[in-house]
Amino acid sequence: MKYAKNILETIGNTPLVQINKLTAELPCLVLAKYETFNPGNSVKDRMALQMVEDAEREGKIKPGGTIIEGTSGNTGMGLALAAVIKGYKMICVISDKQSKEKIDILKAMGSEVYICPTDVAPDDPQSYYSTARRLATEIPNSWYVNQYDNPSNTKAHFNSTGPEIWEQTEGKVTHFVVGVGTGGTISGVGRYLKSKNPNVKVWGVDTYGSVFKKYHETGIFDENEIYPYVTEGIGEDILPENVDFKIIDGFTKVTDIDAAVYTRRLAREEGMFLGNSAGAAIKGVLQLKEHFSKDDVVVVLFHDHGSRYVGKIFNDDWMKEQGFLE
Repeated sequence: MKYAKNILETIGNTPLVQINKLTAELPCLVLAKYETFNPGNSVKDRMALQMVEDAEREGKIKPGGTIIEGTSGNTGMGLALAAVIKGYKMICVISDKQSKEKIDILKAMGSEVYICPTDVAPDDPQSYYSTARRLATEIPNSWYVNQYDNPSNTKAHFNSTGPEIWEQTEGKVTHFVVGVGTGGTISGVGRYLKSKNPNVKVWGVDTYGSVFKKYHETGIFDENEIYPYVTEGIGEDILPENVDFKIIDGFTKVTDIDAAVYTRRLAREEGMFLGNSAGAAIKGVLQLKEHFSKDDVVVVLFHDHGSRYVGKIFNDDWMKEQGFLE
């Protein structure tokens, strides 16, 4: 008999799916690494499990302990799965711009959720970064995950996501495109693919209001680049240690409206019910058209599932409020 001993054993080995209508103008084959097939419906399941198991090996968390993390929702879900199976408590600290669905799903998985304001500096005591750190100092037998700087984040994608893409494309992948937040996915996958073929190009998708593109191009951390944005799951107002800028060949920025509109188009034109960052990712691929030729194989990674965004991206009233829909 073949079966998983628990839900954590179903993480990984997600499919590659061809994108057809939205990429018809491109000369190349475009394949989506479809991460919603993970049990927590996002790519973050991979690094969440890696971070927890590495912390267990290193003695950073003990039986009956509490996992604490600042998250946009998906990492929290992956950690919540691990917490359920391994017997830990879970506290998620989340910003108030995240969808209600994400918050409700975390609670459904038994997580305690703290909601913090978005429009404060990272070092402000009210920020979700600061709140998560503070809780970890106050709660006995707790472990602050810190996905932004935790090397197990990148390690997970070097060990699993990268090799899967290489094997699934039979080594023919020429470009990897992905939205960048903590940096673990782009750095881990990019490092693996370049170890197999240094000519593979790695492109990050950034959002307006985030620091990544400007920093990559100039080496300057420009606070004038930082301002509120709507797109969830990508972009940062900090420089996470997991972002390996040497691995990344370039960034393209996608507007909030394009990210939202293309998320809806993926559902209606490709049958792909995905999250906000997927719309940014596919629009990023289209913006990079001049970099592709007819023999190229472009892999774009889609992070999470559309069920997290039913009240926002897939809600006409919300879209009209944002000025994204007439």
